[in-house]
Amino acid sequence: MTERTPAVLGIRPEREIMTRQRLPYFIGISAETAGSTGLSMHLVVIPPGGRAEPHVHVGYETGIYVLEGRVCTRWGYALEHEVVSQAGDFLFVPPGMPHEAINMSATEPARAVVARNHPAEQDRVEAFVPEV
Repeated sequence: MTERTPAVLGIRPEREIMTRQRLPYFIGISAETAGSTGLSMHLVVIPPGGRAEPHVHVGYETGIYVLEGRVCTRWGYALEHEVVSQAGDFLFVPPGMPHEAINMSATEPARAVVARNHPAEQDRVEAFVPEV
């Protein structure tokens, strides 16, 4: 493995990837793109009427800043709670908390910046089946 010389980097994501949550991400800062050791930061776009698969992030926190749209985040072990976020809102998801994000618009995408205290966050995303 080669070490990178520390540097300030500008990163412009050119294409989206489909995540384990089944949402398109534009990868920004990660271990792979910037050599980060404790942070990842991305842009997520939830298509009109779209939703994430229920999931958990194992061992790291997630912070979200909604840029546009309205998103209902269902959370809890039966996804029994919900919070609605809109442009200008921050959302915090603790490690291991089951959740799913749902775009409340059938016609407009929702966009948000997602930051996590793990440099390769997709390695630790697990599907979640709610309790009934």
